[in-house]
Amino acid sequence: MNIDHATPLLGGLTPRLFMRRHWQKKPLLVRAAIDPAEVDVLPAHLFDLAGRDDVRSRLVVRGESDWRLRHGPLARRALPSRKRARWTLLVQAMDRHRADMHALLARFRFVPQARLDDVMLSYASDGGGVGPHFDSYDVFLVQLKGHRRWRIGRLGDRELEPGLPLKILRRFDAEDEWLLAPGDMLYLPPDWAHDGVAQGECITASIGFRAPARDALAREVVQRMLDAQDDANEDAGVPYPARDLYRDPGQQAVPNPGRIPDALAVYSRTALRSLVDDPRSVACALGEWLSEPDADAWFEGSTATDARTGVALDRSTRMLYDRWHVFVNGESFRAGGRDATLMRRLADTARLSNMQVQALSGEARELLEQWRHAGWLQAIDLMPKP
Repeated sequence: MNIDHATPLLGGLTPRLFMRRHWQKKPLLVRAAIDPAEVDVLPAHLFDLAGRDDVRSRLVVRGESDWRLRHGPLARRALPSRKRARWTLLVQAMDRHRADMHALLARFRFVPQARLDDVMLSYASDGGGVGPHFDSYDVFLVQLKGHRRWRIGRLGDRELEPGLPLKILRRFDAEDEWLLAPGDMLYLPPDWAHDGVAQGECITASIGFRAPARDALAREVVQRMLDAQDDANEDAGVPYPARDLYRDPGQQAVPNPGRIPDALAVYSRTALRSLVDDPRSVACALGEWLSEPDADAWFEGSTATDARTGVALDRSTRMLYDRWHVFVNGESFRAGGRDATLMRRLADTARLSNMQVQALSGEARELLEQWRHAGWLQAIDLMPKP
């Protein structure tokens, strides 16, 4: 993707200009952002997906004076009639289940892939919606079928309606209002209140982003670093008693035994600093965590690779890299030279041609073969047609 080329997706802005002007700063309404003919999602298909155990779905029904929420799997008979007003079906991770949704998500890869989450589809009957709310992450709302009226406003009061299964704002003051038609798109930064209501039947795609909380990120990274350290000690055959243990040969008798010794507190701070002062170890733990696939992701190994084919990442695979590592589905690998260049290309573009695969070292090709057997990537025909 050329980030300096203007694109209809962003209303004629280049990705570089969009990120500078709008990303996490202000909303953007784009008319005819995509060609709706490129995606043809039928309500019946969403209803079928909602009934599967491996698909995350939710049913939201607005009554006269209340809201009801039910989590999937949802059998078709559990869904209201399409003629009934004011209900919504939300289906997550559609990019894993449909090639066109995967392609839609890929159009937003001008944002670092470590931040991309998934495509959620929302089917709504007339008047359906989830109420005025706000998200703590960026979102692109793409209208695929029908029409939805959006009202948005800066978030002031964060107080929520009490006693509801949904996080609905108690007070919502709209500043702008638009009716989106198929192909239109609305971008909202974090913490912008919004309320979308279907005008007749409609389907809307929400491209969401990952925004890890600082404490959760620190906890995951530190835990992975500790696990890696334990694994390294075990691989080196270092028994537990021989590892670095606290020593206090100068400790004197104390009249207040309940007090934690200052030396032990200093030792703990030193231990923590020594753990996180290695930038490569921190980067490795971070990349492994960010590349973890969703808990409900499922991979199916493929058959033998044709020598004329290239490879493409499975739609459920997460592949990232940094200065030192390549990360795939929670695992880290070291690569250098041409191998690193081509592996990074695979992470950026999600595919390699046969010529590029053959340019890899034998060790790297063997690694790709292992990933293929695990179902993390598949063989694809990238040969020119005769």
